[in-house]
Amino acid sequence: MTDSPRVAYFCMEYGLDERLRTYSGGLGILAGDTLKAAHDLGVPMVALGIRWAQGYTTQTISDDGRQVDVYRDYPADDLLDDTGVEVTVQIRGDDVRCKVWKADGFGNVPLYLLDTDLDGNPHRDTTARLYGGGPDARVAQEIVLGVGGVRALRALDLDVDLYHFNEGHALLAAFELVREKMEGGAEYDDALAATEQEVVFTTHTPVLAGNETHPVERLRTIGAAGPLSDAQLEALGGDPFSMTVAALRLASRANAVAALHAQTANQMWDFVDGRPPILPITNGVHRPTWVDPAMLDAAERGGDLWTPHLENKRALADFVEERTGQRLDPDNLIIGFARRAATYKRAPLVFEDEDRIAPLLESGRLQLVFSGKAHPSDEGGKAIVARLVAMARKYPRGVVFLEDYGMPIGRAMTRGTDVWLNNPRRPKEASGTSGMKAAMNGVLNLSVLDGWWPEAAEDGVNGWQIGGGFESPDEAAQDAHDLADLYRVLLDEVVPTYYDDRERWTEMMRASIQSTRDRFSAERMVTDYVEQLYAPTAGATA
Repeated sequence: MTDSPRVAYFCMEYGLDERLRTYSGGLGILAGDTLKAAHDLGVPMVALGIRWAQGYTTQTISDDGRQVDVYRDYPADDLLDDTGVEVTVQIRGDDVRCKVWKADGFGNVPLYLLDTDLDGNPHRDTTARLYGGGPDARVAQEIVLGVGGVRALRALDLDVDLYHFNEGHALLAAFELVREKMEGGAEYDDALAATEQEVVFTTHTPVLAGNETHPVERLRTIGAAGPLSDAQLEALGGDPFSMTVAALRLASRANAVAALHAQTANQMWDFVDGRPPILPITNGVHRPTWVDPAMLDAAERGGDLWTPHLENKRALADFVEERTGQRLDPDNLIIGFARRAATYKRAPLVFEDEDRIAPLLESGRLQLVFSGKAHPSDEGGKAIVARLVAMARKYPRGVVFLEDYGMPIGRAMTRGTDVWLNNPRRPKEASGTSGMKAAMNGVLNLSVLDGWWPEAAEDGVNGWQIGGGFESPDEAAQDAHDLADLYRVLLDEVVPTYYDDRERWTEMMRASIQSTRDRFSAERMVTDYVEQLYAPTAGATA
């Protein structure tokens, strides 16, 4: 795709390889898959990010079943190349040096990571912890990513046509582009208009309160305002200043990460005047990274799916036993649930009427494998982790909790479970790429019609839907409705089909792989980026 514009992709985190601790969860994994697919397709792209000295929190579980957050340094010099380039940004009036590292050894387009952990550097701990610290630290990190990222491109002599912001964290890159143009003699309005033509934006969070905001005074004090006056800042993002609102106003084109998410996002941001329509470009996953080729091959040629799947189940059982001491039975039904521990994702929902499933858990005929981290400051998420750990201790034959969710656990679970459970409160799940990985591995989705699943679900054919698309502003009513349907589908359809109709089960596995392997690949997603998000004629002002 050499006819694509030259793109600089900005993201706060990247999940390229488990040894490179530069990611926390789904946003970073998506970014890593994007860079790999762009490489495979020959898209002229480079990426900008941060080298996190301590990465994201390492999760351990205490004796009382609570999440404990551990931070340690992760030297990565053997995984990165020293470019010999440094750039300088200003944080609280101080000149802060940013060393530029290069990562391109994971089948990805070049990724340049900025690092402030340098001897004698003021604010050297700015790039210590991904999403660590309070809002002031976040703004400082975004100065490094956005302003430092643009300056790194210049210092590396990399010419680009478009700047793709994956979430609002990269917004300050646009301020730097405006500053460059104004220093070249342009008036502010002209510099802003020209910058808009260079910026495209992907929004992820379909919950208004989950989108980052800061008082204008904080941006000014820390040094994030660039050449913009307070009035100009407020005109772009309000006060408190919304990074997402400003990114939408500063972008010529924007996309959501699933069709349903696009509907939600366009409604949620309807009040933002001058923004482009938010296009539906559904996420995808990088097949070579996540999918067992034996499963793809068997589905393609009409071969035996159960034998390679059983091998993946045994590998998961070995993985779980090594991590926890618990042993799964590969012959029995294994259901997986792995994602960020956030309250709207409702990880413990299946336990809300515990008596209904307790006999299956006690016998081991139903085996539930959970994994997920809560943000270090999210007490609600930590309570979810504690509940899952308590269930694992109560039902050692039927429930497992794998601590420190990351790429190795995600890979083992999306290959080795039988069913992938997903039960968020609709429509709060933006996409949910773990379900795509599972589906391509022949793992059947059992999911609320949220995120990507409404685009793929053929109920009873390639998986099962929960809830029928029901939504309610009353969370208790929605939870009760979805819980009843979850039990109905699980106990009346999933369990009987698994144990009594293996032929139907394997045909559903085949349908799952065939209906998702191309449609939800990262290659398709990046192709859509090139044709819809990067194309000069795409999009129009809403």
